[in-house]
Formats: sequence, C-alpha cells, structure tokens
Amino acid sequence: MFKTQSLTPKAKLIILDKGTEAPYTDNCLQQNKEGTYLCRNCGIALFKNEDKFSSNCGWPSFDKELPESVKKLLDDDNIRTEIVCNRCSCHLGHIFYGEKLTNLDTRYCVNSISIEFINFKDVNDTEEAILGAGCFWGVEYYLQKLTGVLKTEVGYIGGLIENPTYKQICETNTGHVEAVRVIYDPRVISYEQLVKYFFEIHDFTQDNGQGPDIGEQYLSKVFYYNNNQCQIGKNIIKQLEDKGYVVATKLEKMSSFWKAEEYHQNYYAGKKENPYCHIWHKIF
Repeated sequence: MFKTQSLTPKAKLIILDKGTEAPYTDNCLQQNKEGTYLCRNCGIALFKNEDKFSSNCGWPSFDKELPESVKKLLDDDNIRTEIVCNRCSCHLGHIFYGEKLTNLDTRYCVNSISIEFINFKDVNDTEEAILGAGCFWGVEYYLQKLTGVLKTEVGYIGGLIENPTYKQICETNTGHVEAVRVIYDPRVISYEQLVKYFFEIHDFTQDNGQGPDIGEQYLSKVFYYNNNQCQIGKNIIKQLEDKGYVVATKLEKMSSFWKAEEYHQNYYAGKKENPYCHIWHKIF
C-alpha cells in the first residue's frame, strides 16, 4: 500500500519530488529505543535502529540497510548517489563512503520525513488505516490495545486548510475531523478486524458528533486508501445495517493527514486515565 494520498505537501516535496529537509528538524535523531524504521510512503522496513549512529550532520544516519530494501541511483550530477526505497522508489536521501565514521565506512544520510520509527524489531512490512470516531484521545486509547497495532498517531484530516491547529478546528469551520493514524502488521491483524473494532468502540449511529462532543470535527468517518479498503468498509456497514443499526459513519477518500500537537499524542497513557466518551462493546 502506498500512502501518498495522506502525505502533507511538505512530505510530498521531499519523498516524491526529491527535495531535502532542513537539518535537525525531526526527533529521529534522538530515537534511542530498539526498533525499526519504515518507508513513510509504503510502510516496508528499511533500517534497524541498532544500525543508526550519530554523524553530527543533522539528518538520521545509518551504516547498514535491511537486505534488499534500498536502491542506489547515481544523481544527475554524476557525483552523489541517491538512495530510494526499493519497493516504491520513495526518495530517502544519499549514501556516502570513505568518511571513516563507522567500521562499515558507509553513511546512509536519510531525510527524517521519509522514514517512520516503530518500537518493534520483528517487522518486515506494515499497512495503515486512518479512522475518525470523535475525540481522538479515546479512539487512540482503544486502538493501541489491539495486538498487531504497531503505532498510533492522532491528527486532523479532511479539511480545507493546511497544517491546522486544534484551536482552528474547534473554533472555525475548517472541515477537518479528529482522527487516528494506525500502523499495523497485516500478518497479525487485518484491515477488516481493525475496522470492525473501530465500530465497537464508539457510537456510529450518532450523526452530530460523539457523546457530549458535538461538532463536525467529531464525526464518525473511515478514510480509505484504495478500493479494497473502501469495499471492506461498505461490507462492514452493510453487516451493521443487517443487524438493525442506522449507521451514520461516512466513507471518504484519503487526504493529507496533519499530525496534531504533541500534547495530544498518547493523551490517556500520559494522564493514566480512562476515556470519558468511548467504551468497547462487542458487536461482531
């Protein structure tokens, strides 16, 4: 699955148009946990965190890739060598030799926006879903509980302006909804299982928000990347209707996903509290 539709314009400029981000702009440099770096565009594993080192160049640096994950291409200037994802050709950065910074004497210099860290080592490939079900704090809390979910991130999607803030979506009509981006291992959990659980953790019959949270930003929506995800969503909604439910949830094409402010991420984990407007109840 390519995730191009959900990338921000800045990410597209680097990943698709081969731009270069400013140095020291992402927390990939400070990531010290064991885990794996994925291609941000297609979700395949590219690098292990154990192969990352500090080069003081301002961009994440690795001295080894995962087998057959990175393709090397000579730049148009015939001087530098570009590195791209071997599956989707996403631009990653450049590779340099002979700097004597590690025993392997190799530096994969990578744009941090082109990769994504997950705190799991045994991962080869991933897929992604983006779901809106009211206040994203509670939705994330429950989705994180699923075995096979590798990472969650809350943010805004489906609106009219770029890089919206929480204040803007709450106080003006930007058209965004609060949503959760879910990275998952398809070997462990399927998209269908994930979406069914999504319907079990909120009131999908409410058409004006979620619980006491009323407003456009709290509507129930499933954003789909492709026809397969769309069809799965339609099938699940049909199953619910066959059970007698009036489903308010809308299926919408994927669009740019804007990560929310840091204080919204993993909100209930940090507060050590339970959600006030979401609860799991078995339907399927």
